[in-house]
This record gives sequence, C-alpha cells and structure tokens, in this order.
Amino acid sequence: MENSFRWAAVTAIAPIAWGTNYYVTHEYLPSDHPLYGAALRALPAGLLLFCLARRKPVGDWWWKSAVLGVCNVGAFFALIYVASQLLPVSVASMIMSTAPLAMGMFAWALLGERPTVPVVLGTAAGITGVCVMLGAAPSAVNLRGVAASLAAVTLSSFGYALTKKWGRPGDLIATTSWQLIAGGAVLIPFAVIFEGAPPRLDRAAVGGFVYVILVCTAAAYLSWFIGLRHLGAATVGLIGLLNPVTGVLLGTTLSGERLSTAQLAGIALILAGILVSKGWGRHGPSTSGYPGSRRSEVVHAETRG
Repeated sequence: MENSFRWAAVTAIAPIAWGTNYYVTHEYLPSDHPLYGAALRALPAGLLLFCLARRKPVGDWWWKSAVLGVCNVGAFFALIYVASQLLPVSVASMIMSTAPLAMGMFAWALLGERPTVPVVLGTAAGITGVCVMLGAAPSAVNLRGVAASLAAVTLSSFGYALTKKWGRPGDLIATTSWQLIAGGAVLIPFAVIFEGAPPRLDRAAVGGFVYVILVCTAAAYLSWFIGLRHLGAATVGLIGLLNPVTGVLLGTTLSGERLSTAQLAGIALILAGILVSKGWGRHGPSTSGYPGSRRSEVVHAETRG
C-alpha cells in the first residue's frame, strides 16, 4: 500500500505539470511566437530524454517518428500554445481534457474498434459538457482559441490511432524522445518563415521556458513512465484527471477567472464522460501498462498537455 501511494505521488507529477503548462504559457511566454514556443519546448526536452534512452530509430521508424512527431508534438504543442494564449486557462484545459473521447472515435474510424456503450455515453456527456461550459462563459470565448484546442485534440487523437496501429519498437522514453526531436525540428523552418527572428525573451519568459522544458515535458514524461511501470493502467489514467483539474484551479485562483454554476456543471459533465467512457465506475484493467500493453498506449497518449 505504501509503495502504491509513493508511485501514485510520483505519477501525479505529470498531469499536475501538464495542467500548469496552460497557465505558464498564458502568463509568461510570448504570445506571438507559437511556432518558436513549441519548438523550444519540444527539442530540448527530446534531447534530454534521448540522452537517457540512448536508442536511435531503426528501419521505417525514422519516417514514422517524423509523422508521429508532427501530430503528437509539433502541431500539437503549437496549437496548445495558441489555445493557452487565447483562452482562459480553465477553458483551454477542459477542452483539451476531452482527448480520450476523441480518441475513441478515431480508434473506431481507423482501427475498426467499435465503441462500446460507455464510450458513446461518455462522448455524448463530454461534448455536452464542452458546449455548456463555452455557452455559459461570462464573456465571449475566442473562437480562434477554441478552434486551436479542437484541432490539437483532433491531431493528437489521430496520432494516437497511428501509434496504436504501428505499435512501438522500443521503450516509451526512446519513442517519445524521437517524436519530441522530430516534432521540434519540423517547426524550426516554419517558425523562421512565418515568425521571422526568434522572440526576445525577458527573465519571466526565460524562466517560463525552462519550467515548460524541464518540468512540463521532460520530468512529466519521466514520472508518467514510472507510473506506467509500477501502477495499473486504470489507476494511472485516473491520476491523469489531475491535468484538467489543475488547469481549472490555477485559472480560478491565480488568473482570477470566475466560473458560473453552469460552467461548473459543464466541467462535471466532461469529467464524468471521461470516467464513464473508460468504465472506471464498474471495472478497469489491472495490467501494468509497461512496456507492451496496448492499454498503456491509450493512457500515455490521452492525458498530455
């Protein structure tokens, strides 16, 4: 019991760190350089994890890592950056938390995995919750930010489906490092073309990037891998709900965002939809999820931010 609590505490570092990413990006990072911002987050963290894994891609995993790097890292991080800048922290984090529901739909479309009744009910509850939350906002919600959030969810869900279809040639640290490096490298030429020179960073922005690189990316992924090794996948997935909860708490406390009763009801619907779709109310898989479990790939992919 004591060991389980310890591993749960270590694992919780990841979703809490991912939840803080929305706030740090919104408050401290330059708002007009999402491509550079995403590249600066991905490349250094990828190189750090690569130094730990010390494994290079082999065979067709060179191009597969590039494709997954674009979907799961490059475009995903850039879109999250945009959403975090344009939306209230609580709204951005809750929209992104619907990723598990979108992944169920992509698994159906691309992998032929017909959704179960809980998945359908959970998806309906989650979509309803997002609509309620956005419709009950006290002021107009930035549509560009909402579009960026939905695009990030869509791309990462597509990337998840490809990851599950292709499998993994090695451990999660190695494959994640390849994707982080590929996704960050792909962004550089687009950043030069569309954003010009890199942004000038003040002390707050430098500190923000150091935090995002070391804590929200490198350390978060490492703690997540530790959780997947030592805990059941259902437990790890449940801990992952700390991601949107952290985002909402930071938004309402540090950013001074006010949530109406209707918005709180929408958030409750989203969280309930995720729980229902995973069947945690009745049963859940108990596999360790590391390194070969299919379930671990779902948990690993669905809670990043």
